[in-house]
Amino acid sequence: MSGWSVACLFVAAALAPWMSGDEHNSAPLPSTADLSKFNFVRGEYDSEGGMGEAYYAYDGRVWQRWETDTPAAEENLLHRLAQLTRIYVNRSPSVRRFTARDLGDFPLLWISDPGWMVLSGDEKAALARYLEDGGMIWVDDFWGDAEWQQFANLMTEILQGRQWRDITPSEPIFHIVFDLNEMPQIPALPFASPGASTFERNAGHKFPMGSDESPHLRGWFDDDGRLMVVATHNTDLGDGFEREAFGQWYFETFSTKAYMLGVNIITYAITH
Repeated sequence: MSGWSVACLFVAAALAPWMSGDEHNSAPLPSTADLSKFNFVRGEYDSEGGMGEAYYAYDGRVWQRWETDTPAAEENLLHRLAQLTRIYVNRSPSVRRFTARDLGDFPLLWISDPGWMVLSGDEKAALARYLEDGGMIWVDDFWGDAEWQQFANLMTEILQGRQWRDITPSEPIFHIVFDLNEMPQIPALPFASPGASTFERNAGHKFPMGSDESPHLRGWFDDDGRLMVVATHNTDLGDGFEREAFGQWYFETFSTKAYMLGVNIITYAITH
């Protein structure tokens, strides 16, 4: 049995007794932070386009792109983070615009589904200050070449031409808590079935899709080697968190891997 499989079995055994079937999709996200604990902050942003682009219909409601998988994804992740680590966790996630005055109080900012994201000049300047002052951005759930290029262009502008690079499984973020020897590809629940591919082509993402079969961990680093922006591209860790209770097979196959990488990213952010 591979080390990857052993790690997944360990996480599944640790988490399974607490699997919950509660639905959270209609609950509002709290916005009150407790600065004595780790706060998980989701970024609220604007998107270009109309239905199916800036927003979409799913699960009986209309979602803005920035709120994809909210609030169950972060609520479940925070619950598991408290179980699997000694980090003091505020179980109530928060939302902030990028120009929020207190953005610098938080070491990590999570951005979900940014394929159509657009930023104003003030938002770009605010994110540049946030990153320069030691903050870290984690971007998840975007697929294919067009969505990557949209995000990469924004980050390259914000970071004044600084280039991204692939982060390989030999690097510390893959091992800081859990040892991972590959980048997991987590499909959203509707695209997950035994024996099927795990990528989400033709799943409401921007065209041209291009290469979306392979998941990537990519990042922008500062001059001292600190990871400022980390992107989980061609994978949907947020759905791995949100959908953990939608069946034992999905939980054991995908949610466990999503939690391992998510815990590693958060731990890296608060220790670097």
